[in-house]
Amino acid sequence: MKKSLIVLGLFTAATLLAQGPGRGPGRMGPGGPGGPGGMRGFEPGLTRTITGAPYSAQEVTESSQTLPNGNVISRKTQTNVYRDSSGRVRTEITVPAGRGRGPAAAQAETAGTTRTIINIHDPVAKVSRELNPQTKVAREIPLPGFRGGNGAAEGARPGRGPNAAARTPASDPNVVTETLAMQTINGVQATGTRVTRTIPVNQIGNAQPIQIVHETWMSPDLKVPVMVKSSDPRFGTTVTQLTNITRAEPDPSLFQTPSDYTVTKGRGGPGMRGGQQAKAPVIN
Repeated sequence: MKKSLIVLGLFTAATLLAQGPGRGPGRMGPGGPGGPGGMRGFEPGLTRTITGAPYSAQEVTESSQTLPNGNVISRKTQTNVYRDSSGRVRTEITVPAGRGRGPAAAQAETAGTTRTIINIHDPVAKVSRELNPQTKVAREIPLPGFRGGNGAAEGARPGRGPNAAARTPASDPNVVTETLAMQTINGVQATGTRVTRTIPVNQIGNAQPIQIVHETWMSPDLKVPVMVKSSDPRFGTTVTQLTNITRAEPDPSLFQTPSDYTVTKGRGGPGMRGGQQAKAPVIN
């Protein structure tokens, strides 16, 4: 599955964990926002289906890094996220058309050319769809085993689902977890958890201890994070949050392939062979 499908991932519930030595800041994986690792956003890596909690929102990620000379690098991305009562999730993000490497990529970015990436996670039809508005081509890929019914494993192998024996990780004296008081974030009630990890002196050649703080604010109603904050002196600060949240059923057509698109089924694409093409069915 393309990198653009691997994200839908604000914030899974919260897949951003405290960073380990040598790791850079990560992306959330949307059960939330929508994040869905999996697809972009907070949706839970889209490894499980959340039903009965529809919403639409914008997932905004802002990062800032201060260089040793005082220079500051700031980045901001925005993804439109939609989830219906059946657990289908649509994400839309606009990126520089030349994102990648090489002279053509650099030229496109300098010119300000953009392209829109649309992903639809459809547990009802058991497919994921990647829509290309520029070429009007939709690529459909069968979903692997995922969790359904708000967490019940679908297609999970024995010993790997929620009924598997609980695994208790060994306690780490350098990690402190705090439960934060509930507060309202962007109009939604959320409970918070703060994880502070300390890298001791000399563990990675550091002369002083390094503290990494990761904060997750989860909405019990939407079952996704509405805000995730990550602060690491090595990489800077990243804040991802759901804004302009509307708790209503999105337009059903958002989760379908438009009738004027050509549909490629199977796993085609770069490095793959095969794939049958057909016109998308008319949406009534």
